[in-house]
Amino acid sequence: MSHPMLLVIGSGPRPMRGYLLEQTAAHYPLLLINDEPLTWQNPYVVDHEVADLSDPIAVNTAAAYLAVRWPIAGVLTWDEYHLTTAARLAHSLGGRPGNTLAAVAAARDKATSRQRFAAADVPSAASTWVHSLDAAASAAERVGYPAVLKPAAHAGSIGVIRVDTITDLPAAWAIASAGATHQGPDGQGVLVEEYLDGPEVSVETVTHRGVTSTVAVTRKSVGFAPYFLETAHSVSAVDPLLLKVAPVAASALEALGITHGVSHTELRLTQDGPKVIEVNARQGGDLIGELVRLATGISLPMAAAALACGEIPNLRPTRQRSAAIGMIYPPAEGIITRRDLRPGSDRHLEHFQWLCDVGDTATLTPSSTTPNNIRAGFAVVSGDSAHDAQQHLAEVLARADVQVTPAVSRAA
Repeated sequence: MSHPMLLVIGSGPRPMRGYLLEQTAAHYPLLLINDEPLTWQNPYVVDHEVADLSDPIAVNTAAAYLAVRWPIAGVLTWDEYHLTTAARLAHSLGGRPGNTLAAVAAARDKATSRQRFAAADVPSAASTWVHSLDAAASAAERVGYPAVLKPAAHAGSIGVIRVDTITDLPAAWAIASAGATHQGPDGQGVLVEEYLDGPEVSVETVTHRGVTSTVAVTRKSVGFAPYFLETAHSVSAVDPLLLKVAPVAASALEALGITHGVSHTELRLTQDGPKVIEVNARQGGDLIGELVRLATGISLPMAAAALACGEIPNLRPTRQRSAAIGMIYPPAEGIITRRDLRPGSDRHLEHFQWLCDVGDTATLTPSSTTPNNIRAGFAVVSGDSAHDAQQHLAEVLARADVQVTPAVSRAA
């Protein structure tokens, strides 16, 4: 083994996170602490321990067992909820490379993030931390409607909802506060924020010793209002937005004290310029890292692994293309009776995955704790240009056939 041993905290689900483990394992021998026994992960890891990932003591114990058996050069996670655990572990293993716990905690807690942004003049949304419906009503009146409610430390749009009028506030509060009960120790309560209007993008960056390089801009489609569910993403190696949004993302990272690693910073392109929604001090979800690789040739999983082991990441682009991912949704609520990809050209199709089976219950109502439960599948395509990639994606999604038998309601 020519590369140092890398300890990964949590593999995540295979459909959206498997590529991270696969690409990293191609160059680094991996140790894994996971919250359940390994199945698909087995070919990619040298050794592992099973532990409750929400329990830092259990994770530290598992890491100690692995450290006795193997020399650990670095610690890495791509899961939002394990960032603080990984930061503590990197420090306890003898000062392995990583961000300070204070920096990671500031990124995890959106209330702290907003305070840091305001202090550093980073453009962001006006925000108030609240703990009750009455406080939320007062805060929403101050920022004005529409407003946004969100848990302080969640991810994946969990509990995030737009509120257009005070009449809508009680129902929105129920959703946001329900999401907040599951967000863990990194943040508490709910934020009431100014609604930022405009297209949403994310900036994929790599920071080495405090110097941030912008690798790509991801353009997003958001749907299912009043929720903010991401329905599609696209990356182009040549995107004119790069020069406009890169300085804002870098300033947000600096304000939080992020000096290390791959980050995913979400912004809205408002009439007043780009404004930061949030900073995630880890890989972006929804296969965004794979879109970056397909478009530019740069592997963000490899960059994160190199940084975790104290190495200089390779950020040299090897291609100039575009890539996109689109989510598939059921046409109605009920029982799924068929899911099929009709015949057609797969020349530009990089990956296709169903997330449902025949017999599953389809819903179009996002859960307050798992809002992406409504997805039926997804497709990843590539193209020579952003326009080509979007066209190829539309063609594939049009071939995806999901049929549903409406659920029969029984009278009480």
